[in-house]
Amino acid sequence: MFGFIKDLGKNNKQLDEIIQRIEMNMSNNYKDAAQENLREFERVLGELETSGKIGEKQRLHYEGRLSAFRERMKNFTHKDQKPTW
Repeated sequence: MFGFIKDLGKNNKQLDEIIQRIEMNMSNNYKDAAQENLREFERVLGELETSGKIGEKQRLHYEGRLSAFRERMKNFTHKDQKPTW
């Protein structure tokens, strides 16, 4: 159990903050900001992977989150918004 806590480490704090911003912007329908946060999440995750600062369990967890966000945000843009009037 303590190995799991240790494996999460401090790097996930940075990714968790970005995830929180993505979810907040999506819930407030801030489409451009949410898309920008998603790109930031991808970039930071890639940097952590490249530098070896993220463990295998963390990498799998956050890649799963990234995949889920990509799917949810596939048509989450202003240009895809249907007028309601």
